[in-house]
Amino acid sequence: MFLMAPALFLHSCKKDLSKSGPSVPGMTAGTVARAANETVSIWETTSDQSKLLAQQTSVNFAADAGTNATTITVDENTTYQTIDGFGYALTGGSAQLIDGLGANQSTFLNDIFSTAAGHVGSSFVRISIGASDLSSSDFTYDDMPSGQTDNNLNNFNISQEMTDLVPVLKKIIAINPSIKILATPWTAPVWMKSNTTGNGGFTGGSLNTAYYDAYARYFVKYIQAMAAQGITIYAITPQNEPLNANNNPAMTMQSNEEANFIKNNLGPQFAANGITTKIIAYDHNCDQPGYPEAVLGDASANPYVDGSAFHLYAGDISALTTVHNAYPSKNVYFTEQYIGGPGNFAGDFSWHMNNLLIGAPRNWSRVVLEWNLASDPNYNPHTAGGCSTCLGAVTISGNSYTRNTAYYTVAHVSEFVKAGAVRISSNTFSTSIQDVAFKNPDGTKVVVALNTATTSQTFKIKWGGESFTYTLPAGAAATFKWAGTQSSASGPPIGQTITLKGFNGDYVSGEDGTTAMTCTRTTASTWEQFLVVDAGNGKVALQSMGKYVSSENGTMPITCNRTTYSAWEEFTWGVNTDGTITLQGNNGDFISSEDGTQAMTCNRTSASGWESFGVNQ
Repeated sequence: MFLMAPALFLHSCKKDLSKSGPSVPGMTAGTVARAANETVSIWETTSDQSKLLAQQTSVNFAADAGTNATTITVDENTTYQTIDGFGYALTGGSAQLIDGLGANQSTFLNDIFSTAAGHVGSSFVRISIGASDLSSSDFTYDDMPSGQTDNNLNNFNISQEMTDLVPVLKKIIAINPSIKILATPWTAPVWMKSNTTGNGGFTGGSLNTAYYDAYARYFVKYIQAMAAQGITIYAITPQNEPLNANNNPAMTMQSNEEANFIKNNLGPQFAANGITTKIIAYDHNCDQPGYPEAVLGDASANPYVDGSAFHLYAGDISALTTVHNAYPSKNVYFTEQYIGGPGNFAGDFSWHMNNLLIGAPRNWSRVVLEWNLASDPNYNPHTAGGCSTCLGAVTISGNSYTRNTAYYTVAHVSEFVKAGAVRISSNTFSTSIQDVAFKNPDGTKVVVALNTATTSQTFKIKWGGESFTYTLPAGAAATFKWAGTQSSASGPPIGQTITLKGFNGDYVSGEDGTTAMTCTRTTASTWEQFLVVDAGNGKVALQSMGKYVSSENGTMPITCNRTTYSAWEEFTWGVNTDGTITLQGNNGDFISSEDGTQAMTCNRTSASGWESFGVNQ
């Protein structure tokens, strides 16, 4: 569902070339030292809940051997986005319930927010600016009697947060001082709105253009008021679900309205007041990537915007990559998804792990947040017309709490992947094992894997010259963590889709699958992408559009027209010291891009510039 297009990064690797065959200038010869049998710690959750983030018997890496069609190749030398963290929304209702935990409050808050071993270690939290639909009542920070306005914001105050939210946040910050806080309004004060539809003006409507400046100053006052309480707001979004008029509270804000508000009012007000809080656009479903693209495409709004935020009640998680590719310098965040109570653990756990905890980071998200942290046994508190079935990550009943599905989805990643980690290269498989990999600031590696098949799956995790195998039951997830440095013998990127760039800077093409292959394409599309298949016995096959590359008989031009592979479709993958690769055919000769204009061949007895190819460049 969310397989990414090939990342345009160099896959740097070296292979053991001690086997017989023509020598290749510039290639590493002899046995390359591998890492030292690192111990891998494992935690697993099963769909029947017989294991819930349960630590398993550790395994050890060993020298890679044998083949497995499902091989997760982890390359820590290829990195993607930095991770800010994983966590939950601390709604007003959640804070109210947490405040009533009594003697168990400290235990609970440490369980969720402590970064010590054995705790969830959430490092990112989302709160609402004023009421959300999971507050016990509607309010903003400047409510006025009907018909009255307060353009100077003389009535502004956050007093309604001083009972529960602010005290709970202060305790969270004491536990994890580096936690990042995202704040989002569900609505502006009613007097700032026009065309409202109910609930005393809290539902529907849009921001009256006459109050754009006042609303920008409202954000400034909010950030300053929270700072006065020792609470730093890391980022805001201008509006929660700006295309949803039907929640309570709610307010619509079209993309042109958000862009205008940011560029003319919010951004300049932040700058004028020395506020460094990030502005993140959109904060709604994946079915409308055109909305954040429109905001980011506004030349005057763009400099004020850090990135865009998404939910997944509609659309596909790959929309995050769509927006990232359009604006690669801007960040991407996943900020909300709920589980409807009473829920189905097996189905909910698998869907959320697949699409959010694995899918969102694989699509460039720096953050994954579940909605919401806590509810009571009846899914309260909520406003009239707010979500009446939102199952919290925990259910709080009086002074006790029980853990629910979202507790485990977040914990499977957050406990092990720390703020400041980077996502690293790994590959997924369309119908079985989904995964994502990270490298922590301390150098430890983490792989989170989910079995989406209906039967148990055995797969290999390959890291440098080492690997181990593991079996996951249907619907189960596991987190693997280890230390050490990747050896240089990383081998071919089995299971990954790659591009090959020749000496002339053009891409190798399978052409139309019938004519001879060339290395003449200036851009890479479908016929210029090749799946690296494990052909066994240390060889690979290359597949494009369902056809395999063939070296033919070693004298004819090579093609990409075979529906299966055998000897002439199998190649030895070699790596040059500069990171480029060579492909050696069944005849012992090398594939050549010739002079970049003629048909490619596999008849060169030695490898130099025209026989070397850059991977994913």
